[in-house]
Parts: sequence; C-alpha cells; structure tokens
Amino acid sequence: MKLIPRLPFVKKTPFAAVIRLHGPIGVSRPGAPVLSDAAMAPIIERAFSRGKPTAVALLVNSPGGSPVQSALIASRIRRLADEKKIPVHAFIEDVAASGGYWIACAADQIWADPTSVVGSIGVISASFGLDDFISRHGIERRVHTAGGAKSFLDPFRPEKDEDVARLKRLLDDMHVSFKEHVTARRGAKLPSSRDLFTGDIWTGRQALEDETGLIDGLGHVVPTLKDIYGEKLRFVPYAPKRPLFRRIGAQMGAEIGAASAGALLDAAEERALWARYGL
Repeated sequence: MKLIPRLPFVKKTPFAAVIRLHGPIGVSRPGAPVLSDAAMAPIIERAFSRGKPTAVALLVNSPGGSPVQSALIASRIRRLADEKKIPVHAFIEDVAASGGYWIACAADQIWADPTSVVGSIGVISASFGLDDFISRHGIERRVHTAGGAKSFLDPFRPEKDEDVARLKRLLDDMHVSFKEHVTARRGAKLPSSRDLFTGDIWTGRQALEDETGLIDGLGHVVPTLKDIYGEKLRFVPYAPKRPLFRRIGAQMGAEIGAASAGALLDAAEERALWARYGL
C-alpha cells in the first residue's frame, strides 16, 4: 500500500461539526425515539473527535423531558468541548424549552430564529387521577406494600396531601439544579434584577429585545458560522440514523399487537410536549 505523505504546509479547509438534537428527551425504549445520553453519546463523541473541527454546532429542537438525560447530554458536550478546546454554538429551531434549553446552555453561544420558543426554566410533573373512574365502574384497587411511601401518588387512589408535599420537594430540588446550570453557563449575561426561572417562555426576538440574556443573538447555523469563521467553512452533519423500517414507513408485525397501546401512549405524551409550545 502506497502511503501518501502529509504536507505540513497544506492548509486544511476549516469545518464545523453539526449535531442535530431533535425530539423529546427521555430514556430510550424500542419504538420510542427520544433524545437520551445513551443514544447521542456515540454521535457527540464522533462529532468532537473526527478531524479537528473549528467549531461544533448544536441544532436544538426539543420541548424538553427528562432532567437527568438533559444533564447527561449537556455534561458530555461540555466535557468534550473543554478537553478539545472547541467552541460550541447552539442554534434553536422551533423550540428549546425546559430540558431543550438545558442542553442549549452547554454551548458557549446560543442563537435563535426570531420565532423560536425559548425558556421554560422550570420542572413539571403531570398525571391523571382515576380513582373516581374505577369506583363508578365497580373496580376495586388492591395494593400491598412494604414501606409506607411505596404507593406514592398512585393514580388509582385519592391524592394525599403528604404525597403532594413530597412531590413538591422533589420538583423544587430538580428546579434548583436547573437554575444552577443556567446560571453557571450564562453567568453575567443574565440580568440580576429579573427572575427568569418561573417557567415562562419567550420568542427568540423577545428574548433578545427584552435583554433576558437567554440567547446571544438571532441567526441560523450556516450564515452565522460563516460570518464568524469565514466563507470557506464547510459543515459536517451528525445525527442518529433512523431504523430502516421507519425510513420506508413500514411497521414490523410484532410491534403492532403487543406494543400498540404503549406506542399510542408514547405518541400522545410526545404530542402533548410539543403542543405546550403551539407546535
């Protein structure tokens, strides 16, 4: 095999690695494509490690989801950026809310479209109470536990004040972690006189004009990065590969029976996440 010598005086064309982060954030399950650290880890690692990127761009389009997975993904991005000394830019598409904004804060700079939805720095827990429903239909709920808190917030039993108080403590603690992350990453860019951690949302234009400090400017990935790093900058995309049966629009027969109910619930939950932001 003939080796081609490297010519040290030949300048390489600068390039940006572009990582697409699209969808709700949660624990990966078969048939339920979501953003998770396990799914994104190899993609993020390749984006930072192949060649020497001039910059890494995150295309964020997520209504949020799991705080833990959001933190894991953001931490992985930050660790690699610091180790390899590569600047990171986040570009918000339709929405970067809640966990989506948590991930966007892993970047050194955050950019948005004027109509992007940004923020929702808060924590939410939503469920249903079905105790009256099963009572009307003559259904008796039987639960046996070892440990008084094991049936915490059972949706088939009346809500207990102590359960609600316990949940509130958990949500408040998660909210503290979210606020600490945003404050650590955005630092002096955040106005000290305003509370931005109420769960409120802004459009990209509002976030910039109201001087919230949540974003650094309005812009899209190609023109913005070419303006910063030069017109010769090229872009190398990185994104999860969709399974073949999803690409061709087919469903495997085994999924359609046993998993159909779970798939419907997953789809409904995902739809509700996007719907919060009018999408």
